[in-house]
Amino acid sequence: MTDDPRPAQLRRMKAIALAMLLAMVAGFVLSHAMGNRGAWACVAAFCEAATVGALADWFAVVALFRRPLGLPIPHTAIIPRNKVRIADSLAAFVRDHFLEPQTLLARLEVFDPAAKLGEWLSRPEQSQRLAQMARGWALQALDLLDERAVRESIQRFVIARLRSWDAAATAGEVMGLLTADGRHQALLDEALTRLARYLDGEAVKRRASALIVKHARREWPKLVGTVNWIKPVEGIADSLAERIAHAMLDELNEILSQPRHPIRRDYERWLRDYVERLRGDPALAAQVERIKQNLIDHPSVQDYVRGLWDQIHAALRADLESTDGTLAGHLERSLAGLGQALGRDPALREAINQHVLGGAEKLALRLRGGVTDYIAQTVKGWDERHLVRQLELSVGRDLQYIRFNGTLVGGLIGLALHALIVFLDSA
Repeated sequence: MTDDPRPAQLRRMKAIALAMLLAMVAGFVLSHAMGNRGAWACVAAFCEAATVGALADWFAVVALFRRPLGLPIPHTAIIPRNKVRIADSLAAFVRDHFLEPQTLLARLEVFDPAAKLGEWLSRPEQSQRLAQMARGWALQALDLLDERAVRESIQRFVIARLRSWDAAATAGEVMGLLTADGRHQALLDEALTRLARYLDGEAVKRRASALIVKHARREWPKLVGTVNWIKPVEGIADSLAERIAHAMLDELNEILSQPRHPIRRDYERWLRDYVERLRGDPALAAQVERIKQNLIDHPSVQDYVRGLWDQIHAALRADLESTDGTLAGHLERSLAGLGQALGRDPALREAINQHVLGGAEKLALRLRGGVTDYIAQTVKGWDERHLVRQLELSVGRDLQYIRFNGTLVGGLIGLALHALIVFLDSA
């Protein structure tokens, strides 16, 4: 960290002003030593007036910060003696010129914050920079999270929501939606079609034939032995399995082709009754509730819920650590889209400006008194020497120019007065 250059600059300016004063005093003494005649009289007049001007301005500058030569001269050490008044005046100035609601709103209205925001976000590099900043903040937030506490909170939240969930009513509502507009009939058609394809498969027919032979040999061994003399029982079983399959396929096709088939009506009546039971049968609701609670208490479900945060955390971190991650890309596109929308939609800009102005007015009213008191109390609490030192370092270098000007202007005025006197004496 570099040293503050202001003390050295202030010392240099004070040294120059002092050197000018000493030079004027020396010129005054020398001119009187040389007889104070002719050109030396002009030098004496210039140096005398310049010395007075330099001393007067030195006194004025020093009197701002301290008592000149430590003497208790009235109206000196103006800043330290009036610290309280300065603090109150500074606080009132900030309050009236920066936190006065109407002034603040007028400046914000001219500034048109929504339009400026739209222009800023419309530049790709700005929306990208903002998205990357948000990505970094999110990563820092992840690092600050207490993973154990978050994991336990998620587990408590999920389990509590699952336990309070009315599974029977939800199942009834879902099944009610599925049965609306004949969707359940379409589901039945799909199930029957798949069953027909399954029954028409050769592998199914072979398994059915084998089961028939197995059952016949176990139940009617003598009959099977007798039939084998006429025709192999396996062939009979194959033929029977084929016939059964065809009979079932014919029945399925009949169900599929007839919207008012008895099986369809039975299916619809059963489904409707079951939906009504889910919605209003306490016994069935209790049965569903028991099943739900058993599932919730199962160790696998508990382990899964506990591991949710680990999965979420890992997925978030992986996405956020990638410069072209999904979240950052989505945020960047959203910000760019907002900038474009602000650029082409005056109504949106007006709405945002109104929100900003309303928020600024409320904030200004809320902070006005507090900020004013804070500024006043802070300045009043400063050490007087520290206050004087900081102000002198800030403006003291420029105040030395007053001493320079006082020396030169005083000398010129003295020279002008000497010339006037000489002119009047010779007239």
